[in-house]
Amino acid sequence: MNGSRAWRAYLLAGAAGMAVFVLLPYGMPRDVACVLGGLAAVTAMLCSVARRRGGAVLPWTLLLLGQLAMTAGDALWVYYQHVAGTDPFPSAADGFYLLEYPLVAAALFTLVRRRRPSGDREAWLDGAIVAVGLALPYWVLLGPDPGGHDSVLTRVITLGYPVGDMLLLAGLAVVLTVTGARTPALRMIVAALGFLLAGDVLFVLVDDPAGLALPVDVLPYLLSYLLWGAAALHPSAADLLRAGTEPVTFLTPRRLLVLTAVVLLAPGTLIVQLALGFELDSWAVAIASVLLFLLVVARMAGMLRRLEEQARRLDEIARTDTLTGLPNRRTMDAQLAREYERAARDAVPLTLALIDLDRFKRFNDTHGHQAGDALLSGAATAWSLALGGGDMLARYGGEEFVLLMPGRDPDGAEHLLAALRAATPQGQTFSAGLALWDGRETPLELLNRADTALYAAKEAGRGRTERAAPGGGRLSGAPVRDAAG
Repeated sequence: MNGSRAWRAYLLAGAAGMAVFVLLPYGMPRDVACVLGGLAAVTAMLCSVARRRGGAVLPWTLLLLGQLAMTAGDALWVYYQHVAGTDPFPSAADGFYLLEYPLVAAALFTLVRRRRPSGDREAWLDGAIVAVGLALPYWVLLGPDPGGHDSVLTRVITLGYPVGDMLLLAGLAVVLTVTGARTPALRMIVAALGFLLAGDVLFVLVDDPAGLALPVDVLPYLLSYLLWGAAALHPSAADLLRAGTEPVTFLTPRRLLVLTAVVLLAPGTLIVQLALGFELDSWAVAIASVLLFLLVVARMAGMLRRLEEQARRLDEIARTDTLTGLPNRRTMDAQLAREYERAARDAVPLTLALIDLDRFKRFNDTHGHQAGDALLSGAATAWSLALGGGDMLARYGGEEFVLLMPGRDPDGAEHLLAALRAATPQGQTFSAGLALWDGRETPLELLNRADTALYAAKEAGRGRTERAAPGGGRLSGAPVRDAAG
Protein backbone atom coordinates (compact mmCIF):
# COMPACT_ATOMS: atom_id res chain seq x y z
CA MET A 1 0.00 0.00 0.00
CA ASN A 2 1.52 3.36 -1.02
CA GLY A 3 1.73 6.39 1.27
CA SER A 4 -1.22 8.21 -0.29
CA ARG A 5 -3.50 5.28 0.57
CA ALA A 6 -1.91 4.22 3.86
CA TRP A 7 -2.72 7.40 5.77
CA ARG A 8 -6.32 7.42 4.47
CA ALA A 9 -6.78 3.79 5.45
CA TYR A 10 -5.30 4.59 8.87
CA LEU A 11 -7.71 7.50 9.34
CA LEU A 12 -10.73 5.43 8.27
CA ALA A 13 -9.77 2.58 10.57
CA GLY A 14 -9.15 5.06 13.38
CA ALA A 15 -12.54 6.73 12.84
CA ALA A 16 -14.23 3.33 13.00
CA GLY A 17 -12.31 2.50 16.15
CA MET A 18 -13.39 5.80 17.73
CA ALA A 19 -17.04 4.99 17.01
CA VAL A 20 -16.61 1.62 18.70
CA PHE A 21 -14.75 3.23 21.59
CA VAL A 22 -17.67 5.58 22.34
CA LEU A 23 -19.97 2.56 22.68
CA LEU A 24 -17.69 0.72 25.10
CA PRO A 25 -18.60 0.80 28.79
CA TYR A 26 -16.60 2.94 31.14
CA GLY A 27 -13.75 1.03 32.77
CA MET A 28 -11.21 -1.50 31.57
CA PRO A 29 -12.50 -1.87 27.94
CA ARG A 30 -12.09 1.83 27.29
CA ASP A 31 -8.72 1.98 29.02
CA VAL A 32 -7.39 -0.96 27.01
CA ALA A 33 -8.74 0.67 23.84
CA CYS A 34 -6.69 3.78 24.68
CA VAL A 35 -3.55 1.64 24.93
CA LEU A 36 -4.34 0.01 21.58
CA GLY A 37 -4.86 3.45 19.98
CA GLY A 38 -1.48 4.57 21.29
CA LEU A 39 0.18 1.41 19.96
CA ALA A 40 -1.38 1.98 16.55
CA ALA A 41 0.09 5.49 16.47
CA VAL A 42 3.49 4.17 17.58
CA THR A 43 3.41 1.55 14.81
CA ALA A 44 2.53 4.13 12.16
CA MET A 45 5.30 6.47 13.35
CA LEU A 46 7.78 3.59 13.48
CA CYS A 47 7.00 2.83 9.83
CA SER A 48 7.57 6.47 8.99
CA VAL A 49 10.93 6.62 10.79
CA ALA A 50 12.05 3.42 9.05
CA ARG A 51 11.38 4.99 5.64
CA ARG A 52 12.97 8.35 6.37
CA ARG A 53 16.48 9.42 5.51
CA GLY A 54 18.48 12.51 6.36
CA GLY A 55 17.46 15.25 8.78
CA ALA A 56 13.78 14.29 8.93
CA VAL A 57 14.63 11.21 10.99
CA LEU A 58 15.40 13.17 14.18
CA PRO A 59 12.08 15.02 14.69
CA TRP A 60 10.04 11.94 13.77
CA THR A 61 12.13 9.81 16.15
CA LEU A 62 11.52 12.30 18.96
CA LEU A 63 7.78 12.32 18.22
CA LEU A 64 7.81 8.51 18.16
CA LEU A 65 9.56 8.34 21.54
CA GLY A 66 7.09 10.85 22.97
CA GLN A 67 4.11 8.81 21.80
CA LEU A 68 5.76 5.63 23.06
CA ALA A 69 6.19 7.21 26.50
CA MET A 70 2.53 8.24 26.53
CA THR A 71 1.42 4.73 25.55
CA ALA A 72 3.65 3.19 28.22
CA GLY A 73 2.04 5.48 30.79
CA ASP A 74 -1.43 4.38 29.63
CA ALA A 75 -0.43 0.70 29.89
CA LEU A 76 0.94 1.15 33.41
CA TRP A 77 -2.18 3.01 34.46
CA VAL A 78 -4.34 0.12 33.18
CA TYR A 79 -2.21 -2.26 35.22
CA TYR A 80 -2.52 -0.18 38.39
CA GLN A 81 -6.26 0.33 38.04
CA HIS A 82 -7.50 -3.01 36.78
CA VAL A 83 -4.84 -5.57 37.71
CA ALA A 84 -3.15 -4.34 40.87
CA GLY A 85 -6.27 -2.54 42.08
CA THR A 86 -4.33 0.54 43.25
CA ASP A 87 -4.20 4.19 42.31
CA PRO A 88 -0.71 5.35 43.33
CA PHE A 89 0.42 8.96 42.94
CA PRO A 90 3.08 9.59 41.94
CA SER A 91 3.87 6.42 40.05
CA ALA A 92 5.97 5.17 37.16
CA ALA A 93 3.06 6.00 34.87
CA ASP A 94 3.47 9.68 35.75
CA GLY A 95 7.14 9.45 34.86
CA PHE A 96 6.29 8.17 31.37
CA TYR A 97 3.53 10.75 30.93
CA LEU A 98 5.87 13.59 31.88
CA LEU A 99 8.60 12.24 29.60
CA GLU A 100 6.37 12.86 26.59
CA TYR A 101 6.39 16.64 27.01
CA PRO A 102 10.12 17.36 26.58
CA LEU A 103 10.41 14.80 23.78
CA VAL A 104 7.57 16.31 21.74
CA ALA A 105 8.75 19.86 22.50
CA ALA A 106 12.28 18.94 21.35
CA ALA A 107 10.82 17.58 18.10
CA LEU A 108 8.87 20.80 17.54
CA PHE A 109 11.82 23.09 18.12
CA THR A 110 14.03 20.85 15.98
CA LEU A 111 11.73 21.03 12.98
CA VAL A 112 11.27 24.78 13.41
CA ARG A 113 15.03 25.36 13.56
CA ARG A 114 15.62 23.14 10.52
CA ARG A 115 12.82 24.74 8.49
CA ARG A 116 14.07 28.24 9.24
CA PRO A 117 17.87 27.86 9.38
CA SER A 118 18.47 31.56 8.70
CA GLY A 119 16.48 32.52 11.76
CA ASP A 120 13.47 34.83 11.62
CA ARG A 121 13.93 36.76 14.84
CA GLU A 122 10.57 38.51 14.60
CA ALA A 123 8.73 35.23 14.07
CA TRP A 124 10.44 33.69 17.09
CA LEU A 125 9.48 36.74 19.15
CA ASP A 126 5.87 36.39 17.97
CA GLY A 127 5.94 32.76 19.07
CA ALA A 128 7.30 33.74 22.48
CA ILE A 129 4.60 36.41 22.89
CA VAL A 130 1.84 33.93 22.03
CA ALA A 131 3.31 31.27 24.33
CA VAL A 132 3.65 33.60 27.34
CA GLY A 133 0.25 35.18 26.77
CA LEU A 134 -1.56 31.83 26.57
CA ALA A 135 0.43 30.22 29.38
CA LEU A 136 -0.69 32.84 31.91
CA PRO A 137 -4.45 32.09 31.96
CA TYR A 138 -3.71 28.38 31.77
CA TRP A 139 -1.48 28.57 34.84
CA VAL A 140 -3.81 30.87 36.76
CA LEU A 141 -6.98 28.91 36.07
CA LEU A 142 -5.69 25.33 35.89
CA GLY A 143 -2.33 25.32 37.62
CA PRO A 144 -2.22 23.12 40.76
CA ASP A 145 -1.20 24.16 44.24
CA PRO A 146 1.99 22.23 45.03
CA GLY A 147 1.82 23.34 48.63
CA GLY A 148 -0.96 20.84 49.32
CA HIS A 149 1.46 17.89 49.13
CA ASP A 150 3.99 16.83 51.73
CA SER A 151 6.42 14.90 49.53
CA VAL A 152 8.90 16.84 47.41
CA LEU A 153 8.51 14.26 44.64
CA THR A 154 4.75 14.70 44.72
CA ARG A 155 5.14 18.47 44.41
CA VAL A 156 7.51 18.08 41.48
CA ILE A 157 5.18 15.68 39.67
CA THR A 158 2.19 17.92 40.37
CA LEU A 159 3.97 20.92 38.89
CA GLY A 160 5.36 18.85 36.03
CA TYR A 161 2.06 18.53 34.20
CA PRO A 162 1.23 22.25 33.83
CA VAL A 163 4.88 23.03 33.12
CA GLY A 164 4.86 20.34 30.44
CA ASP A 165 1.69 21.76 28.93
CA MET A 166 3.23 25.23 28.80
CA LEU A 167 6.30 23.73 27.12
CA LEU A 168 4.08 22.16 24.46
CA LEU A 169 2.14 25.42 24.20
CA ALA A 170 5.38 27.27 23.52
CA GLY A 171 6.34 24.72 20.86
CA LEU A 172 2.91 24.96 19.24
CA ALA A 173 3.06 28.79 19.23
CA VAL A 174 6.51 28.76 17.61
CA VAL A 175 5.43 26.22 14.97
CA LEU A 176 2.43 28.34 14.02
CA THR A 177 4.24 31.69 13.97
CA VAL A 178 7.57 30.63 12.49
CA THR A 179 6.70 27.91 9.98
CA GLY A 180 3.15 28.80 9.08
CA ALA A 181 2.20 25.07 9.24
CA ARG A 182 1.86 24.71 5.49
CA THR A 183 2.21 20.98 4.74
CA PRO A 184 -0.62 18.53 5.54
CA ALA A 185 1.64 16.50 7.86
CA LEU A 186 2.58 19.61 9.82
CA ARG A 187 -1.06 20.67 10.05
CA MET A 188 -1.97 17.28 11.49
CA ILE A 189 0.87 17.56 14.00
CA VAL A 190 -0.49 20.96 15.07
CA ALA A 191 -4.00 19.50 15.43
CA ALA A 192 -2.64 16.55 17.43
CA LEU A 193 -0.92 18.99 19.81
CA GLY A 194 -4.16 20.91 20.18
CA PHE A 195 -6.07 17.76 21.13
CA LEU A 196 -3.32 16.72 23.53
CA LEU A 197 -3.48 20.06 25.33
CA ALA A 198 -7.30 19.94 25.32
CA GLY A 199 -7.14 16.49 26.90
CA ASP A 200 -4.95 17.80 29.73
CA VAL A 201 -7.37 20.68 30.33
CA LEU A 202 -10.41 18.40 30.40
CA PHE A 203 -8.61 15.96 32.67
CA VAL A 204 -8.30 18.75 35.25
CA LEU A 205 -11.81 20.14 34.78
CA VAL A 206 -13.83 16.89 34.64
CA ASP A 207 -14.33 15.58 38.17
CA ASP A 208 -16.46 12.50 37.44
CA PRO A 209 -15.86 11.16 33.89
CA ALA A 210 -17.80 7.96 34.71
CA GLY A 211 -21.03 9.95 34.93
CA LEU A 212 -20.69 11.48 31.46
CA ALA A 213 -22.46 10.14 28.39
CA LEU A 214 -19.36 10.55 26.27
CA PRO A 215 -15.75 9.95 27.33
CA VAL A 216 -14.77 13.60 26.81
CA ASP A 217 -11.82 13.18 29.17
CA VAL A 218 -10.22 10.55 26.91
CA LEU A 219 -11.44 11.39 23.39
CA PRO A 220 -8.97 14.27 22.85
CA TYR A 221 -6.06 11.93 23.64
CA LEU A 222 -7.33 9.31 21.20
CA LEU A 223 -7.77 11.98 18.51
CA SER A 224 -4.19 13.11 19.08
CA TYR A 225 -2.99 9.49 18.72
CA LEU A 226 -4.93 9.17 15.47
CA LEU A 227 -3.47 12.38 14.04
CA TRP A 228 0.11 11.50 15.07
CA GLY A 229 -0.12 8.31 13.08
CA ALA A 230 -1.85 9.90 10.08
CA ALA A 231 0.77 12.65 9.94
CA ALA A 232 3.56 10.07 10.01
CA LEU A 233 2.01 8.08 7.15
CA HIS A 234 1.13 11.08 4.99
CA PRO A 235 3.40 11.57 1.93
CA SER A 236 4.24 15.12 3.08
CA ALA A 237 5.89 13.69 6.21
CA ALA A 238 9.10 13.48 4.19
CA ASP A 239 8.92 17.26 3.62
CA LEU A 240 8.58 18.09 7.29
CA LEU A 241 11.92 19.94 7.29
CA ARG A 242 11.54 21.61 3.93
CA ALA A 243 12.39 25.26 4.44
CA GLY A 244 9.41 27.50 3.94
CA THR A 245 9.72 30.38 1.50
CA GLU A 246 6.54 32.13 2.50
CA PRO A 247 6.96 35.38 4.43
CA VAL A 248 5.90 34.79 8.01
CA THR A 249 7.53 37.70 9.78
CA PHE A 250 5.55 40.53 8.21
CA LEU A 251 3.11 42.08 10.65
CA THR A 252 -0.08 41.35 8.73
CA PRO A 253 -3.42 42.61 10.12
CA ARG A 254 -4.34 39.08 11.25
CA ARG A 255 -1.00 38.58 13.00
CA LEU A 256 -1.29 42.00 14.64
CA LEU A 257 -4.81 41.17 15.84
CA VAL A 258 -3.64 37.86 17.33
CA LEU A 259 -0.66 39.45 19.08
CA THR A 260 -2.86 42.25 20.46
CA ALA A 261 -5.38 39.76 21.83
CA VAL A 262 -2.61 37.64 23.38
CA VAL A 263 -0.92 40.62 25.04
CA LEU A 264 -4.27 41.72 26.50
CA LEU A 265 -4.65 38.32 28.18
CA ALA A 266 -2.41 39.47 31.05
CA PRO A 267 -4.57 42.40 32.18
CA GLY A 268 -7.65 40.46 31.13
CA THR A 269 -6.77 37.61 33.51
CA LEU A 270 -6.35 40.07 36.35
CA ILE A 271 -9.66 41.76 35.53
CA VAL A 272 -11.49 38.42 35.52
CA GLN A 273 -10.00 37.50 38.89
CA LEU A 274 -11.00 40.84 40.39
CA ALA A 275 -14.51 40.76 38.86
CA LEU A 276 -15.26 37.22 40.02
CA GLY A 277 -13.64 37.59 43.41
CA PHE A 278 -10.98 34.94 42.81
CA GLU A 279 -7.73 34.89 44.70
CA LEU A 280 -5.24 37.05 42.83
CA ASP A 281 -2.20 35.33 41.33
CA SER A 282 -0.18 38.52 41.55
CA TRP A 283 3.22 36.98 40.96
CA ALA A 284 2.12 35.04 37.87
CA VAL A 285 0.41 38.08 36.34
CA ALA A 286 3.36 40.35 37.19
CA ILE A 287 5.98 38.00 35.73
CA ALA A 288 3.95 37.39 32.57
CA SER A 289 3.33 41.13 32.16
CA VAL A 290 7.04 41.92 32.44
CA LEU A 291 7.93 39.19 29.93
CA LEU A 292 5.26 40.36 27.49
CA PHE A 293 6.44 43.97 27.82
CA LEU A 294 10.05 43.01 27.08
CA LEU A 295 9.03 40.79 24.15
CA VAL A 296 6.84 43.50 22.63
CA VAL A 297 9.65 46.06 22.96
CA ALA A 298 12.06 43.62 21.30
CA ARG A 299 9.50 43.05 18.52
CA MET A 300 9.13 46.80 17.99
CA ALA A 301 12.90 47.22 17.90
CA GLY A 302 13.09 44.49 15.26
CA MET A 303 10.42 46.23 13.19
CA LEU A 304 12.32 49.53 13.38
CA ARG A 305 15.54 47.82 12.28
CA ARG A 306 13.71 46.20 9.38
CA LEU A 307 12.16 49.52 8.34
CA GLU A 308 15.55 51.24 8.54
CA GLU A 309 17.11 48.50 6.43
CA GLN A 310 14.32 48.74 3.87
CA ALA A 311 14.65 52.53 3.77
CA ARG A 312 18.41 52.19 3.26
CA ARG A 313 17.89 49.70 0.43
CA LEU A 314 15.26 51.88 -1.23
CA ASP A 315 17.57 54.87 -0.99
CA GLU A 316 20.40 52.82 -2.49
CA ILE A 317 18.12 51.64 -5.31
CA ALA A 318 17.00 55.21 -5.96
CA ARG A 319 20.63 56.38 -6.21
CA THR A 320 22.16 53.45 -8.10
CA ASP A 321 21.87 52.11 -11.63
CA THR A 322 20.79 48.49 -11.27
CA LEU A 323 22.69 47.17 -14.31
CA THR A 324 26.12 48.70 -13.81
CA GLY A 325 26.08 49.43 -10.08
CA LEU A 326 27.17 53.01 -10.82
CA PRO A 327 25.48 56.12 -9.47
CA ASN A 328 22.50 57.07 -11.60
CA ARG A 329 21.56 60.41 -13.15
CA ARG A 330 19.76 61.59 -10.04
CA THR A 331 22.84 60.98 -7.89
CA MET A 332 25.12 62.63 -10.44
CA ASP A 333 22.91 65.74 -10.54
CA ALA A 334 23.08 66.03 -6.74
CA GLN A 335 26.85 65.50 -6.71
CA LEU A 336 27.34 68.05 -9.49
CA ALA A 337 25.50 70.67 -7.43
CA ARG A 338 27.78 69.96 -4.46
CA GLU A 339 30.91 70.15 -6.61
CA TYR A 340 29.74 73.51 -7.99
CA GLU A 341 29.73 74.93 -4.47
CA ARG A 342 33.13 73.43 -3.69
CA ALA A 343 34.73 74.66 -6.94
CA ALA A 344 33.40 78.19 -6.40
CA ARG A 345 34.53 78.22 -2.76
CA ASP A 346 38.01 76.77 -3.28
CA ALA A 347 38.66 78.23 -6.77
CA VAL A 348 39.55 74.84 -8.26
CA PRO A 349 38.71 73.60 -11.77
CA LEU A 350 35.71 71.39 -12.38
CA THR A 351 35.66 69.32 -15.56
CA LEU A 352 32.87 67.12 -16.85
CA ALA A 353 32.83 64.60 -19.68
CA LEU A 354 29.98 62.86 -21.46
CA ILE A 355 31.04 59.38 -22.67
CA ASP A 356 29.15 57.36 -25.27
CA LEU A 357 30.09 53.84 -26.41
CA ASP A 358 30.59 53.82 -30.16
CA ARG A 359 28.23 51.86 -32.41
CA PHE A 360 26.49 50.33 -29.40
CA LYS A 361 23.24 49.71 -31.32
CA ARG A 362 25.11 47.70 -33.93
CA PHE A 363 26.84 45.74 -31.14
CA ASN A 364 23.45 44.97 -29.62
CA ASP A 365 21.95 43.91 -32.95
CA THR A 366 24.95 41.66 -33.68
CA HIS A 367 25.52 40.04 -30.31
CA GLY A 368 22.16 40.42 -28.57
CA HIS A 369 20.90 42.54 -25.72
CA GLN A 370 22.42 40.33 -23.03
CA ALA A 371 25.86 40.85 -24.56
CA GLY A 372 25.11 44.57 -24.71
CA ASP A 373 24.24 44.59 -21.01
CA ALA A 374 27.45 42.67 -20.27
CA LEU A 375 29.44 45.27 -22.22
CA LEU A 376 27.88 48.13 -20.27
CA SER A 377 28.49 46.40 -16.95
CA GLY A 378 32.05 45.40 -17.87
CA ALA A 379 32.92 48.88 -19.10
CA ALA A 380 31.57 50.45 -15.94
CA THR A 381 33.68 48.10 -13.81
CA ALA A 382 36.86 48.59 -15.88
CA TRP A 383 36.51 52.37 -15.96
CA SER A 384 35.79 52.58 -12.22
CA LEU A 385 39.11 50.84 -11.49
CA ALA A 386 40.99 53.51 -13.43
CA LEU A 387 39.41 56.49 -11.63
CA GLY A 388 41.00 58.59 -8.95
CA GLY A 389 39.54 59.07 -5.51
CA GLY A 390 37.74 62.33 -6.28
CA ASP A 391 36.34 61.34 -9.70
CA MET A 392 32.78 60.12 -10.12
CA LEU A 393 31.42 58.00 -12.96
CA ALA A 394 27.66 57.69 -13.40
CA ARG A 395 25.37 56.11 -15.96
CA TYR A 396 23.35 58.84 -17.60
CA GLY A 397 21.11 56.69 -19.77
CA GLY A 398 21.44 53.96 -22.39
CA GLU A 399 25.09 53.66 -23.40
CA GLU A 400 25.88 57.19 -22.16
CA PHE A 401 27.93 57.92 -19.05
CA VAL A 402 28.95 61.09 -17.21
CA LEU A 403 32.42 61.49 -15.71
CA LEU A 404 32.74 64.25 -13.12
CA MET A 405 36.35 65.25 -12.44
CA PRO A 406 36.64 67.90 -9.71
CA GLY A 407 40.12 69.41 -9.41
CA ARG A 408 41.21 68.29 -12.90
CA ASP A 409 41.90 70.69 -15.74
CA PRO A 410 41.06 69.67 -19.33
CA ASP A 411 44.55 68.29 -19.96
CA GLY A 412 44.35 66.05 -16.90
CA ALA A 413 40.83 65.04 -17.85
CA GLU A 414 41.98 64.00 -21.33
CA HIS A 415 44.73 61.84 -19.84
CA LEU A 416 42.16 60.12 -17.61
CA LEU A 417 39.81 59.56 -20.57
CA ALA A 418 42.72 58.01 -22.50
CA ALA A 419 43.25 55.57 -19.64
CA LEU A 420 39.54 54.73 -19.66
CA ARG A 421 39.57 54.20 -23.41
CA ALA A 422 42.45 51.75 -23.09
CA ALA A 423 40.54 49.83 -20.40
CA THR A 424 37.31 49.53 -22.43
CA PRO A 425 36.51 45.80 -22.74
CA GLN A 426 35.88 43.67 -25.83
CA GLY A 427 37.91 46.00 -28.09
CA GLN A 428 35.19 48.65 -28.05
CA THR A 429 35.75 52.41 -28.23
CA PHE A 430 33.92 55.44 -26.98
CA SER A 431 33.54 59.08 -27.90
CA ALA A 432 33.65 61.82 -25.28
CA GLY A 433 32.70 65.47 -24.99
CA LEU A 434 34.73 67.44 -22.44
CA ALA A 435 33.62 70.70 -20.82
CA LEU A 436 35.30 72.92 -18.19
CA TRP A 437 32.94 74.87 -15.93
CA ASP A 438 33.37 78.61 -16.52
CA GLY A 439 32.20 79.55 -13.04
CA ARG A 440 28.93 81.08 -14.23
CA GLU A 441 26.87 78.55 -16.18
CA THR A 442 24.28 76.24 -14.64
CA PRO A 443 24.79 72.45 -14.44
CA LEU A 444 22.36 72.01 -17.34
CA GLU A 445 24.32 74.45 -19.49
CA LEU A 446 27.58 72.65 -18.65
CA LEU A 447 26.04 69.33 -19.62
CA ASN A 448 24.67 70.78 -22.85
CA ARG A 449 28.13 72.02 -23.81
CA ALA A 450 29.61 68.58 -23.08
CA ASP A 451 26.81 66.97 -25.10
CA THR A 452 27.50 69.25 -28.06
CA ALA A 453 31.17 68.31 -27.89
CA LEU A 454 30.25 64.62 -27.73
CA TYR A 455 28.25 64.83 -30.96
CA ALA A 456 31.14 66.65 -32.57
CA ALA A 457 33.41 63.76 -31.56
CA LYS A 458 30.96 61.32 -33.13
CA GLU A 459 30.82 63.28 -36.36
CA ALA A 460 34.61 63.56 -36.44
CA GLY A 461 35.01 59.80 -36.63
CA ARG A 462 34.32 58.42 -33.12
CA GLY A 463 36.87 56.99 -30.69
CA ARG A 464 38.04 60.47 -29.72
CA THR A 465 37.56 63.30 -27.23
CA GLU A 466 36.46 66.81 -28.17
CA ARG A 467 36.61 69.84 -25.91
CA ALA A 468 33.75 72.29 -25.70
CA ALA A 469 34.75 75.92 -26.11
CA PRO A 470 33.72 78.12 -23.13
CA GLY A 471 30.37 79.79 -23.46
CA GLY A 472 29.21 77.51 -26.26
CA GLY A 473 31.79 78.78 -28.81
CA ARG A 474 33.35 76.71 -31.54
CA LEU A 475 35.01 73.46 -30.66
CA SER A 476 38.72 73.24 -30.18
CA GLY A 477 41.10 70.34 -29.67
CA ALA A 478 42.63 67.52 -31.62
CA PRO A 479 41.84 63.82 -31.84
CA VAL A 480 43.27 61.71 -29.08
CA ARG A 481 46.37 59.95 -30.33
CA ASP A 482 45.11 56.49 -29.44
CA ALA A 483 41.76 57.05 -31.08
CA ALA A 484 40.26 54.08 -32.89
CA GLY A 485 38.21 54.33 -36.04
